[in-house]
Amino acid sequence: MPTTTFAKRYAQAAFRIAQEKNELQEWRPDLREIAELMQDLEFAALVENPKLPFELKAKLAQERLGKINPLALNLAYLLIAKGRLKSAGQIADEYEHLLDDYYGIRHAEVITAIPLDDADKERLSHHLEAIVGKKVSVSLQVDPNILGGVVARINDSLIDGSIHNKLEIMKKSLVETRR
Repeated sequence: MPTTTFAKRYAQAAFRIAQEKNELQEWRPDLREIAELMQDLEFAALVENPKLPFELKAKLAQERLGKINPLALNLAYLLIAKGRLKSAGQIADEYEHLLDDYYGIRHAEVITAIPLDDADKERLSHHLEAIVGKKVSVSLQVDPNILGGVVARINDSLIDGSIHNKLEIMKKSLVETRR
């Protein structure tokens, strides 16, 4: 599910607050804990019930969250009041992206034709780091349709070094030269 605009805004606001308070790492588990509230279907049904007063919903959330950062708890209250607690997972994910960006970490979604062992994954990670110029966290998927090579997506960049892509380029080149 794509991240909504408001989830990005809430995450950015939480990030700025955490940065001002020098609590960037402390907010990560708190936001995850808020997001996990909605995994409990019984709790989710209570919070989404428009007939229950906000005070009761807030009390239930506070009991469930326990000792978290008071500002993070206020964020949970705000999400409950706006009826957007179900988007807490998106906010936590976006916060993670902001945090990784702050620390210079890029995420690469990599597709290979065959599974890679740890040594190959490490070499691939170092190679992508050399290309991007920042630390790269790699998540691997296997798709035999690419035939060989690697397809990597890092933010808005696509690096297609697959054999399938090279064959397609060669095919287009041959068709164009025949004309």
